[in-house]
Amino acid sequence: MRGQEGSSACRSCAAPLSESQPTGMESYVALSQYLESERYTHESRRGFEGIVGWSAALREVLDQIATVAPTDSTVLIEGETGTGKELIAQAVHNNSRRRNRPFVKLNCAAIPLGLLESELFGHEKGAFTGAVAQRLGRFEAADGGTLFLDEIGDIPLELQAKLLRVLQEQEFERLGSTYTRRVNVRVVAATNQDLASLVAEKAFRMDLYYRLNVFPIALPPLRRRLEDIPMLVAHFVRRYAESMTKRIEKITSDAMEALLRYPWPGNIRELQNVIERAVILTNGEVLRVSPLPAHRALPNEAATLADAERDHILNALRESNWVVGGASGAAARLGVKRTTLLSKMRKRGLSRAMAHGAA
Repeated sequence: MRGQEGSSACRSCAAPLSESQPTGMESYVALSQYLESERYTHESRRGFEGIVGWSAALREVLDQIATVAPTDSTVLIEGETGTGKELIAQAVHNNSRRRNRPFVKLNCAAIPLGLLESELFGHEKGAFTGAVAQRLGRFEAADGGTLFLDEIGDIPLELQAKLLRVLQEQEFERLGSTYTRRVNVRVVAATNQDLASLVAEKAFRMDLYYRLNVFPIALPPLRRRLEDIPMLVAHFVRRYAESMTKRIEKITSDAMEALLRYPWPGNIRELQNVIERAVILTNGEVLRVSPLPAHRALPNEAATLADAERDHILNALRESNWVVGGASGAAARLGVKRTTLLSKMRKRGLSRAMAHGAA
């Protein structure tokens, strides 16, 4: 699949409306042409299953994977939420010498602070209240294979030193044990945060950052992969239409144009949800897409979202009298972990000192 090989076979991907056929007052785009292109990409890209598209931005990422996968080097995948970081991590594993060994996943943001160390390193019976049996951690489960650590920026500082040790020495102790265990694990980490900024804010260890950042892969947002949208639309239509026993063969040109114009702040995950809803609501062979939400112009996008998040956090802090943790704290009100909220507060310049001054 390396380089530009076969790109001419997918030129139709970059001109999604060229095959439209007028019918009455509307014109339509046949989804079959994009499914054909998708089949071609799958045949030419073994080991990259589930990754849909042929844009230059995506091909650059796939070439990076092909370069680093045969090594045992740590990979850091950076990208916005919804860009497909887990699929990229799986592709690194699938194209490595470890492909027949375990691929173990852990979302560091989804595990409560008190349980994350046990999830990573395991524990012995009686190591803490509730530890009624011995349990292997994710590092032991991934021995010989690959461990994918998603949302690595949410690992608390007190655990970062232990993670660094495993990356450097490939050894650790379970909770409640003094016996040092050795493993052979490749780590692929992912984040939607700016780890360098977290390092500057002393919220992330510099030595761990450099150990993770051996081979960074930056995933482009969907708004930088517009030529992949028609193929992604066809891919998701086929998936959901089959599961709902529907036959949907085309989409209106206007609907496709709307999908191409929309900036997709939620990236591929948002597009997937939009298409799933469209398939649910479609009766007949023409996909009917509901109007997409109004959106601000892209140049102001980052500042707008940052300001909105800051205001949302600030309101929750005020309502909780600037208490972050606990059942009635701001973190609980926002539905996030305390450590996640503290990280976001640092990122947005919010501190308890503001409770006694102007916001």
